[in-house]
Amino acid sequence: MRFLSRPLLGAGLWLLCLGLSAHAAEVTLIVTDAAGRLVTDAVVAFYDKKTPAISPAPGKIVQKNKMFNPKVTVIQTGTKVNFPNEDTVRHHVYSFSPAKKFELKLYSGVPTDPVLFDQAGLVTLGCNIHDSMVGYIYVVDTPFFVKTDDQGKAMIKLSDGQYSYQAWLPGQNKPGTEQKVNIEGAATELKIALP
Repeated sequence: MRFLSRPLLGAGLWLLCLGLSAHAAEVTLIVTDAAGRLVTDAVVAFYDKKTPAISPAPGKIVQKNKMFNPKVTVIQTGTKVNFPNEDTVRHHVYSFSPAKKFELKLYSGVPTDPVLFDQAGLVTLGCNIHDSMVGYIYVVDTPFFVKTDDQGKAMIKLSDGQYSYQAWLPGQNKPGTEQKVNIEGAATELKIALP
């Protein structure tokens, strides 16, 4: 029989108490454009002052049928992303965006090293060989983010408290104005209209 060391046991109890004391609310987001139409692939990121930094899981953007899949990806700062090419032709993935400039020269299969996205902001992806290939990576400084589905909706669980949030959709150079919201209770609906 194995016993937990005191530091590990203490950390486990602290996390358990934290989980019991914080109420999680299901927040349903409905995002529309200025004309009131539901928006697909809109990104909404929530920020609070008490969230500790956590290591993000690696990401993946597949190239298939001469498209980036998904077309819009949202990740946390510090995420490494791989770009496997599942097409029968080679691709040359690049970005000239200020948030991340990089180039994966003509290749097929899976690149040896993933790309580290260590600065928040919008990254526009292209292929030097196929001009019609366009994709977006939206890098945020928070673990709380979602992307809307084809109905303009998304859901996220947040602990009770005050948050600021920003929303972005493809075609915008920068996110919308920062807004504040207070999350309380088991379920909340938040409607966001983007310009």
